[in-house]
Amino acid sequence: MNFLDLFSGIGGFALGFEQSGYKFDYHGFSEIDKFATELYKRRFPNATELGSITDVQPGGDLPDHIDILCGGFPCQSFSMAGKRGGFNDTRGTLFFEILRILRHFRSTEKPIPHFVLENVKGLLNHDDGRTFALIYRVLTDLDYSVECQLLNTRWFLPQNRERIYIVGHFRGEPRSKIFPIGSIDEKDNESRTDNIATTITSRYFASTSQGSYIAECDKVSKECKKVKVADYRTDEGIRIRKDGNSPTLTASHHSESEPSRMQGLVIGEKIRRLTCLECERLQGFPDGWTEGQSDTQ
Repeated sequence: MNFLDLFSGIGGFALGFEQSGYKFDYHGFSEIDKFATELYKRRFPNATELGSITDVQPGGDLPDHIDILCGGFPCQSFSMAGKRGGFNDTRGTLFFEILRILRHFRSTEKPIPHFVLENVKGLLNHDDGRTFALIYRVLTDLDYSVECQLLNTRWFLPQNRERIYIVGHFRGEPRSKIFPIGSIDEKDNESRTDNIATTITSRYFASTSQGSYIAECDKVSKECKKVKVADYRTDEGIRIRKDGNSPTLTASHHSESEPSRMQGLVIGEKIRRLTCLECERLQGFPDGWTEGQSDTQ
């Protein structure tokens, strides 16, 4: 199929389709982060780099038909952790770049048959639901039937991360209903320990002697427990935010409006950041997916 990957990051959508058995005749991707783009091109060497979505010209940069469009459009402007500027925020307006591309193909009488969009849970209730209602209306106005569901990664991965998925089918296209997707029994999921592995090395420990530490452990045990700590910053730029009964670790280059919300574990008096391998596993990527980039990148 001809696949268009917008706001492509490090290739989660593309990898998912490949793992599902799909092959790409054309594979275009749009991303503005330099290091994400470097990684994407290594993992998908046949993909065509399109640069910023605002620069993509469907009539010249893309083939005359696209089979599926995917995009996790910028979410900070809708996140409950941010200022929630919505479409008044420049990041929020990038959704309309997706519409621009969909409109182009519809106007050429070769509409994109399917799309999959993803965003934060806060999109649903932003501006008392009017933002999501607008998105739904403009997509249906383009003759798409739209399905959506709030999904949680905890059903499949050791991470609690709720996201809204929006699936569109151009009217008249043969299709089967996608949603709802049911959750895995939480008790079964929480009782699994066979996939837990030791991935920590000493170089990941903060050099400061202040604060509490996250310790290495190779299985679920009574020694590992959630920790309540005061705010402080290490010289490696790792911030610990106190939020109720658990801290949040946030890399210094990430937006404060969209923290990672990953809880700490403590044994003794040390804290350390997550390894790249742990992050890959938490997000469902294969081990070593980010090899070739530095930890900060």
